[in-house]
Amino acid sequence: METKGNGLALLPLIIFLALFVGSGIITGDFYKMPILVAIIIASGAALMMNRKETFTAKVENFAKGAGHPDLMIMVFIFILAGAFSEVAKGMGAVESTVNLALSFLPQSFLIVGLFIIGAFISLAMGTSMGTIAALAPIGVGISAEADISIALAMAAVIGGAMFGDNLSFISDTTIAAVRTQQTEMRDKFKVNFFIVLPAAIITCAVLIVITLGNQSPVSPGEFSFIKMLPYIAVLVTALLGMNVIIVLTGGILLSGVIGMSDGSYTLTDFLQKITEGIMGMAELVILSLLIGGMVELIKRNGGIHFILEAMTKRISSKRGAEYAIAGLVSTTNLATANNTISIIAAGPLAKDMADKYEIDKRKSASLLDIFSCSIQGLIPYGAQMLTAAQFAKISPADILPFSYYPFLIAVMGIAAIIIGYPKFKKAK
Repeated sequence: METKGNGLALLPLIIFLALFVGSGIITGDFYKMPILVAIIIASGAALMMNRKETFTAKVENFAKGAGHPDLMIMVFIFILAGAFSEVAKGMGAVESTVNLALSFLPQSFLIVGLFIIGAFISLAMGTSMGTIAALAPIGVGISAEADISIALAMAAVIGGAMFGDNLSFISDTTIAAVRTQQTEMRDKFKVNFFIVLPAAIITCAVLIVITLGNQSPVSPGEFSFIKMLPYIAVLVTALLGMNVIIVLTGGILLSGVIGMSDGSYTLTDFLQKITEGIMGMAELVILSLLIGGMVELIKRNGGIHFILEAMTKRISSKRGAEYAIAGLVSTTNLATANNTISIIAAGPLAKDMADKYEIDKRKSASLLDIFSCSIQGLIPYGAQMLTAAQFAKISPADILPFSYYPFLIAVMGIAAIIIGYPKFKKAK
C-alpha cells in the first residue's frame, strides 16, 4: 500500500463532485446527472489509476473498501430502515404520529420539535443513521400536512441526528476521537458540549423564526396510540441505548404484529411491505458500496496521505495547530464521506500536533469530532444527507441550504479556536 502522498489520487473524487455537484450548479437541476452514474464514472477513473498494480488487484482492493465492516453495518441499517419505514407507514403509524404532533404542538414548533427529538434520540442511540431512519418518515408526514418545506424538515432531522453523533458516549465518532487523543470520554464531552451548545440554541431559534406564519392551517386527523407503538418502541429502546439493528428489527416486527392484528395487513402483505422497503433503499446501498470502494483506492494510491501532508506543512503556533487539526479532519472527511474513518485517519497526526504544541487532549478530541460531524452533515454525498433525501424523494442538494446546525457547529468550533476556549488549568 502507498505511504507517499499523491494529490493525483484525489482525481476520482474531483470527477465525482464535478459531475454530480458541478452539473447541478451549472444547470440548476441536481437531477440532471444521476448520482449513481456519477459515482460509477468516478469509480472507473479510480480503477484506471496506479499502473503498478494489476487491474485484478485493483478490483480486489475496491471490493475490500466496499466491504469494510463499518460500511456493511451502515448497509444493514439502510436495509432495516427502509423495511421499518415502509411497514410502519403501511399500517398507519406515520399518519397517527403526525396527527398527534399536529394536535399538541403549536405549528411554529413542529420543525424545531423534530430537531430536538432528533438530538435526544441520537444522544441515546449514538448513531445519526438510526436517528434519521426513525424520524425522517415522521418529518416527511409533518411537512406534507403542515405545508412546510420538506427539505427544511429533513435538514432539522439531520441536524438533530448530528448533535448526538458528535456528543453521544456510544457514538463511533466520539469513541474514535477519544481513543486517538488518549483522553477520557466524560472530559471530552464537557469541552465539546459547551462549544456546540450555542449552535443548537441558535438553530432552534432560527427554525422557530423561519416557520412562523409559514404553515398552512391544519385540522389534525384522528390518531391511534396503538399504531404509534412502533415509533414509541423505537424511541424508548434507543433511549435505553440498545443497538440500532436490534431497535429497527424490533420496530419491523411490532409494526407487522399490530398491522395484522387490526386488519391492515395479511402475512403476505406484511412480507411484501418489507420487500418494498428494502428495495426502496437499493440505490442508496449501491451508492454506498461504490463510494466505499472508490475511497479505498484513493487511500491506497496516496490521496489521504497527501491531504495529511498538505494540511500540516505550515504550522508555527498552538492556534495554527488547532486550525490544522480542524482542517485536517474536515478535508479527510470530504474525501472519505465518513466521519468515523476521517477521525481514525487524521487522529494520530492530530495527537502528534497536540503534543508538540501543548494542545489539551480534550480540545483536540473535540475539534476532531466537531469538524468531522459538521462536514458529514453538509456533504450531499454523505450517508446522512442521502438517506434523508431518499425518504423525502428529493435531491440532497435541496437540503443543503437549510443545514443550519452542521454549519453552525463549525462556526462555533472556529470561534473556540480564535478565543482560546476553554481555558484549561495546567497540570501540576
